[in-house]
Amino acid sequence: MIDWLSHANRLSEWTQVKVVVAGLGLSGFSAADALLQYGAEVTLLDETISDDKAEKAKLLEILGAQVRLGPGVTRALPDCDLVIASPGWFPTCPLFRQARAQKIPIWGDLELAWRLQQPDRQVPWLGLTGTNGKTTTVTMLESILTTAGLTTSAVGNVGRPILETILDDVTYDCLAIELSSFQLHWADTLSLHSAAVLNLDPDHLQWYEGSSETLSPFDAYAADKARIYHQVSHSCIYNVADPRTEQMVADADVIEGARAIGFTLDIPQISMVGVVDGALVDRAFIPQRRDSALELASLSDLPSSAPHMVANALAAAALARSFGVEARAVRDGLRAYELGPHRIQAIATVQGITWVDDSKATNAHAASASLQGFDSVVWIAGGQAKGTQFEDLVRTNRDRIKAAVIIGVDREIVASALASEAPDIPYVCLDLAQPSVMEEAVARAGDFAVKGDTVLLAPACASQDIYVDYAERGNWFAQSVREYTGKGGL
Repeated sequence: MIDWLSHANRLSEWTQVKVVVAGLGLSGFSAADALLQYGAEVTLLDETISDDKAEKAKLLEILGAQVRLGPGVTRALPDCDLVIASPGWFPTCPLFRQARAQKIPIWGDLELAWRLQQPDRQVPWLGLTGTNGKTTTVTMLESILTTAGLTTSAVGNVGRPILETILDDVTYDCLAIELSSFQLHWADTLSLHSAAVLNLDPDHLQWYEGSSETLSPFDAYAADKARIYHQVSHSCIYNVADPRTEQMVADADVIEGARAIGFTLDIPQISMVGVVDGALVDRAFIPQRRDSALELASLSDLPSSAPHMVANALAAAALARSFGVEARAVRDGLRAYELGPHRIQAIATVQGITWVDDSKATNAHAASASLQGFDSVVWIAGGQAKGTQFEDLVRTNRDRIKAAVIIGVDREIVASALASEAPDIPYVCLDLAQPSVMEEAVARAGDFAVKGDTVLLAPACASQDIYVDYAERGNWFAQSVREYTGKGGL
């Protein structure tokens, strides 16, 4: 082990370092590319083979890396000084166990990116994490910062890999960074300007099985989320409606002077942002916050007034205000913002029935937030449950759910929650394990729906049991809706 790796930065002697990069996805490729540019000796390992990975492997080999693809290549850890972990790799995998046994440090692409901008090229990071709403919030933040005239980019767990941005020739004023728990798990030295945790609910629990000898999977997941507040220098932004996020701030080891800032859908107290008479207001970043509030935007400036969308906007506004962005830029940035595809996206309204694609709702908390935006819902759900249960979701929304159509490998888990918590709600389970199951799901949903109803794809589950990702699932839904309604299916 190289002693100076514990405080390595951009100016370190990377030519002396042997690095193993685990995984040839976007983050693994960008990490290998960055390390090769700094002269490190890089070996990249991946158990799977595809045309895309083979193409990336050829490019990395041209640049000087050793690339090993195929089953079994990660059974034995090659001689190295450092391991870079791709976010999707379970922390209990044999490669990482061997590294820990040999006391070889393991970093993620996030940790590597942070170090490669030290000590002389540091750009302030405005970061956020949470179980749901991360991508919407970080792209809202990007819109606000851009409207304010700042050079920025939304990166991390969204858009471009963060290492690509760090190596850009562009001089950024700040970066808007979406951080997953997987990325935070392998990050130790971050010191963000400001950070926010949007919410906390069970998700990705299978990733945490066996990852800690002392913590349950959920507690380990929460602990990784809380790492975002470590060494924050300006503002730790928390969700007033989720006391666990406030406790994370209370427990955080921050830089002296950092403030705790809450966001709430109610009238804000001092050091909070919130809502008053249909307006988003600031009682945190103004001198006169003890007796007044500054209007930032109207609810009508948002793409939706659904509660979770308002909460996302408040968190984005708080992060921007912590960086000195004026109120007008917050308003104009939110006005300019457009939701991405598969996020509460209205596909069609035919004979008074609205069809909505929220395929991005890949866990119970996100699906519940989506359901709460509508009064009478025919719910299309199911997929990979990721170790979570759905009783709370059904209990909270049983007065909104008129009927359900359930698909995917864990459909019986969703069906069991409906049967136990809302036995009067009719549902059907479809066992076809092919993408075209969505065509039947849409048709069965159409059988349940009448004028005034919303047919909502908010699966509460991951998609990879049937689809490549949530986007492909949403595309199948949209196409199936267009075909069904266009053929007079209603």
